[in-house]
Amino acid sequence: MIQITRAGKYSLFVNSPVMPAAGTMGFGGQYRNIINYEKLGAFVTNPVTYEPWSPASGTRVIPLDAGVLVHTGLPNLGLNKTIREHRHLWEVMPVPTIFHLVGTNTEHVQLSVERLDWEESIAAIELGLDDDILPEDAYALTRAAVEVAEKPVLVRLPALAANELAETVADAGADALVIAAPPRGTARDPHSGKLVSGRVYGPVVKPMILRLVGVLARRITDVPILGAGGIHTLQDARDYLEAGAVAVQVDSVIWVQPRRLERIARDLGGNLVTRATGAMPDEWNPDMGDTEFRALFGDDEDT
Repeated sequence: MIQITRAGKYSLFVNSPVMPAAGTMGFGGQYRNIINYEKLGAFVTNPVTYEPWSPASGTRVIPLDAGVLVHTGLPNLGLNKTIREHRHLWEVMPVPTIFHLVGTNTEHVQLSVERLDWEESIAAIELGLDDDILPEDAYALTRAAVEVAEKPVLVRLPALAANELAETVADAGADALVIAAPPRGTARDPHSGKLVSGRVYGPVVKPMILRLVGVLARRITDVPILGAGGIHTLQDARDYLEAGAVAVQVDSVIWVQPRRLERIARDLGGNLVTRATGAMPDEWNPDMGDTEFRALFGDDEDT
């Protein structure tokens, strides 16, 4: 078993360090005939807000050279209706379900967490923070969640602000940090000719997020970190674990090759066994020294 949240009465343990990222697999029904969920560590739901949100208008998807830009507006039915419509899927889920809650304001966060705490089909809550959030607001939202939550609260940080927010959120009581939400970008729609903003997915983001995970895992040693960003292969997942993540979240590859998620989980499980036996010490050294760390992530841990 792998512990992916802080130690405590309600710590979350999983059998595999691999799970889908929020926003990639809906609420559990879309892929159940394609992916064997038993091979995963957990299931993370689509993002949900306390009140319903409407979808974004205009272009939704723009292909990039090494990824894709997606703009959806996070449409959802709101907390209560989402639970009513999808609870039956989580009740039979063979792995823990992590509910992704969009952090809008402290009142809605507390009301949502109180409601989710009563939901037996939910094992943990992942709080998503806005890209432009200020450190004091990140602290307030995290604190609002953990003060009323009995279940573990993971906090997914925005990519471009993760370095700045990680310690603040950890100090607020987050049980784990998810590094990171897909970064925002802008690209030209080849059909309309207009510039469109959205979130960037794909291998193009991996080097940036991987470095963040390495730096933050070195700096914050008492809060588990989950790595998320550009994981398309087994080696990508291994890179995140070697950088210091306890688990990984896979996103855009699921949309084009859904079974890849299951294969990464299956193959990585075997490598974790190998790692524990010390059969691959050159690749899986749990006591990475300063020289190796600097070679991977640079001298300045603050940049």
